[in-house]
Amino acid sequence: MTPWLHVIGIGDGGLGGLTPEQSAILTRAEIVFGGARHLAMLPEGHPAERRPWRSPFAESAPDILAARGRPSAVLATGDPSWFGPAKWLASVLDPSEFRVLASPSAFSLAAARLGWALEDVRCLSVHGRPLGAVAPELRDGARLLILSEDGSSPAALAALLAARGFGPSRLHVLEHLGGAAERVRAAEAASFDLQGIAALNTVAVECRLGDGARVYSSVPGLPDAAFRHDGKMTKRTLRALALAALEPMPGSLLWDVGAGSGSISVEWLRAVPGARAVAIEPNPARRALIAENVAALNVHGIELVEAPAPQAFDGLPPPDAVFIGGGLTDGVFVTAFNALKPGGRLVAHAVTLESEAILLHLHEVHGGELLRVSTATAEPVGPYRGWRPAMPVTHWHLTKRA
Repeated sequence: MTPWLHVIGIGDGGLGGLTPEQSAILTRAEIVFGGARHLAMLPEGHPAERRPWRSPFAESAPDILAARGRPSAVLATGDPSWFGPAKWLASVLDPSEFRVLASPSAFSLAAARLGWALEDVRCLSVHGRPLGAVAPELRDGARLLILSEDGSSPAALAALLAARGFGPSRLHVLEHLGGAAERVRAAEAASFDLQGIAALNTVAVECRLGDGARVYSSVPGLPDAAFRHDGKMTKRTLRALALAALEPMPGSLLWDVGAGSGSISVEWLRAVPGARAVAIEPNPARRALIAENVAALNVHGIELVEAPAPQAFDGLPPPDAVFIGGGLTDGVFVTAFNALKPGGRLVAHAVTLESEAILLHLHEVHGGELLRVSTATAEPVGPYRGWRPAMPVTHWHLTKRA
């Protein structure tokens, strides 16, 4: 199929910086889609119908489909395949219906100005995305390139860095890259004071951890002291075992049933990029603890559900994995297992004899792997040391057959 829609990337120099091919396609376009800033660049005499993006963005899908077959163009910034409309268009149209004609991305231009190798940089965006999504990427020595929402984004990023213990980090603010008004300035996160920043900017961050600050590994099994909790928490050893059995995958969704302090959800989100979690916890005090742990441990992508299971499952998207750490009753497993995607993993822990009896029956019916885990910690006994055992936990996990 010959593409009827062309997605044209524009640099800061505007339409004057287009290639001859891009200019010719734009001249022939009968319909042009884009934001207000891009549509304003079209010459007054251009005969094309101008179609601004709707808000929310997804509501523009009918407009795109209505234009099918007519020579059309989308105007976007830089490389439309880098946090631009190309990904969304692929969900609306067949990829053969459109073609992307990119200009250098802000990431490429920023790396070129700073002498950074793009393969060593994490490229992110806070344009239309929560600022907190940057937090999981913070580690000592990391280099980040971040597309800003507007002129206030650099100061907000600096505040985030300082609050997370990365006050000594250096921020480079690159404005109007590739245009006549290009400007590059730098400041430390802890003392960020740059003023008059243009709305069109990209932030480059050289992450440096401050003295005394602590950053945890993404490997499951964080110290219990890393979490705020009221005692209802899956402890470190069992948490690491549960996460190994749940097998977090990029973009996968976890149902954390009886989430308590949210330790399983938090570790799930930290383990892989793009993971999501639904923490089901009817106790409001514990939901508050989950929110605190999410903020303190730099994770993003969690949804809190306050209803008890299994009623809480109504309307939730099907999970890739389910952890049942609390509230294991006869009705919870069946509903959760039916919702679980084929090939999904389910892990359940039991401490009481009653919940253990349920797991023994489920293992008999469904198979899987059943473990009884006992741990003991060396603690002082007078002038000596002794083993103080924790309550044994029954661990059951299985994979749903395709």
